[in-house]
Amino acid sequence: MNSDQPTFIDLFSGCGGLSLGLMKAGWKGLFAIEQSPDAFKTLRYNLIDENEHNIARPKFVWPEQLDAGPHEIAAFLSTHKEYLESIHGSVHLVAGGPPCQGFSFAGRRSGNDPRNELFKHHLEVVDILEPELVLMENVQGIDIAFGEGKKQKKRTKGGTRKSYAGRIFDLLEGHGYHVQQHVIKAVDFGVPQYRPRYLTIGIRKGLLPPQPCFDVKEELYRLRTEFLERRGLPVDKPVTVSDAISDLTTTGKRLVECADEESPSGFSEILYEGPMTSYQRLVHEGMNSESPNSLRLVNHHPGTIARFKVIHDTCRKGVQLSASDKARLGLKKNATVPLAADQPSHTLTTLPDDFLHYSEPRIHTVREHARLQSFPDWFAFKGKYTTGGNRRTRECPRYSQVGNAVPPLLAEALGEVLMKILNTVSHTACITPTDRPVPVRGDI
Repeated sequence: MNSDQPTFIDLFSGCGGLSLGLMKAGWKGLFAIEQSPDAFKTLRYNLIDENEHNIARPKFVWPEQLDAGPHEIAAFLSTHKEYLESIHGSVHLVAGGPPCQGFSFAGRRSGNDPRNELFKHHLEVVDILEPELVLMENVQGIDIAFGEGKKQKKRTKGGTRKSYAGRIFDLLEGHGYHVQQHVIKAVDFGVPQYRPRYLTIGIRKGLLPPQPCFDVKEELYRLRTEFLERRGLPVDKPVTVSDAISDLTTTGKRLVECADEESPSGFSEILYEGPMTSYQRLVHEGMNSESPNSLRLVNHHPGTIARFKVIHDTCRKGVQLSASDKARLGLKKNATVPLAADQPSHTLTTLPDDFLHYSEPRIHTVREHARLQSFPDWFAFKGKYTTGGNRRTRECPRYSQVGNAVPPLLAEALGEVLMKILNTVSHTACITPTDRPVPVRGDI
């Protein structure tokens, strides 16, 4: 890596989607912090270890002082504060996505979820390193205060409640940064999935005079056409589900025994024949006719297959099943979406059975989920495929790793704009918070 490359660290990195995108945009990754052994196993295999499959691909320049293993963020801060202090001034960007489960309307949104407060550790690292840039990625629900619905504001005795996004804005500003917050849709940057993400960007104050201003969202969309064209992706229409995964269907394919060494016997996968669309060619680059990993098909019960066929035949594609459809089918599951071939996917979750394949009576493979998140085919997922029961609080299997990730294509676009900010910061330090929620008083 070029010693002149700007550097970043990734907190709450998951399996590495954000890190991968930033490195592809030209950033040099120093290290990543992730507490899940499962997710870190995937990150390490792809972005740290040298092996025959990824020797020429992006890599962290992992420091000798830090064990290349999973770390819980509070424990890391306790044991490695001296190391962080020693690299003060050499990190240009502290990036990351603090856990979002407590904010998401797709899950059990809860103001009492202790993970909601983990952003404070992100700011603690920022205080120590004082980077030029800060990036925090989360779900859109972070900008809605608990006690408020998606479309209404709930007044409390002490006034309007403050969202976590509002708290983060105020704290980061108080820590010495110009802050702006934006909602960006991944689908606008070549990801075959709507996936609106809430971004908080901070630029350290006092770098240079405050004029003119630099708006991150405006710059992202100004560069969008060039970004997509360089990758051979359409500019005037979104990448659809079939654009992304039509080469992974089972119809007309030869099925072989699953070759994944981490999978138990008794599962099948397709014999991969090659990409068919511009998007598929993009994500399959560098595979040299190799088959991507995580193609294992689910062994559905015959009754489940029959129900999926009824859904395909009688339910609207591209939207969640209606209450009447669920009642008719005897489904108690909160969310089931039969995807539409000619549309992008809904925002992926960590539950594979939330989505039904667009043309076959089955749920997706992990690789199909990864395609909808814009992971390249060379990026191999490690660990269990699924888990359940109480283990879901302790384990992060492959479907969860994919569902939790930042789409690498979106991360790459962000990385290019953040690089431009860093190159421009000698001329401007004013960041306009155009999408910032209206400031309010009070607390959660």
